[in-house]
Amino acid sequence: MALGFDLGAGIYAVPDKQLSRSTTPKVKIATFGDGYEQRLQDGINSLGEVYSVAFVTRTKEDIDDIVYFFNTKRGVVSFDFTIPDSNNGGETTIKVVCDNYSQKYDYDEFYSCTANFRRVYES
Repeated sequence: MALGFDLGAGIYAVPDKQLSRSTTPKVKIATFGDGYEQRLQDGINSLGEVYSVAFVTRTKEDIDDIVYFFNTKRGVVSFDFTIPDSNNGGETTIKVVCDNYSQKYDYDEFYSCTANFRRVYES
């Protein structure tokens, strides 16, 4: 596998080196008046993960394909996203949804696109 995701029709989108992951533990907290608190993980998969991806200065056709892919998913349909993972043989494929994305018209026929993927747990 390669890092990125399959757009279909033999096209594979590989994000630029700016790929980043933000992790937020989901925790339920009960606070008490004397300054004490109890913490409990919220759910089985209690680590929320958001991936920021960028496709910078690509051809208009490449960015159009990526944006079209995001448009068809509409933030509802999940897709496979392959990420680096040295604990699992170098790469892992996870399910994500694209919560938001933007397109930038750089110059001439070269565009850019940035997006945020949120990890989801489903079968």
